[in-house]
Amino acid sequence: MSNTDDKWRDELDAESYHILREKGTERAFTGKYYDLKDQGIYNCAACGNKVFSSDTKYDSGCGWPSFHTPAEGGSVQELADNSYGMVRTEVVCSSCESHLGHVFPDGPPESGRRYCINSASLNFEKGDPGKDRGKSKK
Repeated sequence: MSNTDDKWRDELDAESYHILREKGTERAFTGKYYDLKDQGIYNCAACGNKVFSSDTKYDSGCGWPSFHTPAEGGSVQELADNSYGMVRTEVVCSSCESHLGHVFPDGPPESGRRYCINSASLNFEKGDPGKDRGKSKK
């Protein structure tokens, strides 16, 4: 999915645009999903691609929604991020390449990975996470 910068600005609110398209970050413990416990699917807020399931969400204590595994089928991509003098791995939506957050090697035993994701980069669909939701399953 390829939109122009102006189209993204028209489609997204200011905070989501900053995070998704300018690789911003929301403040810890302020996002609408960091402590959500409901069952459902987390979709990319820019394009609707299914990126995470509540079945893989856990409380890491970091202040952002944390997941141990992304949705099936290559829903996200991981890219080297050496910005701000840090060595990290950025997580982007595989469908529209929007910034979602970062992944770290300190997660729970299920994967050993902690996908630390901005709430503003997600839209949540409440329901059975086992059912196919979101625009693509890649």
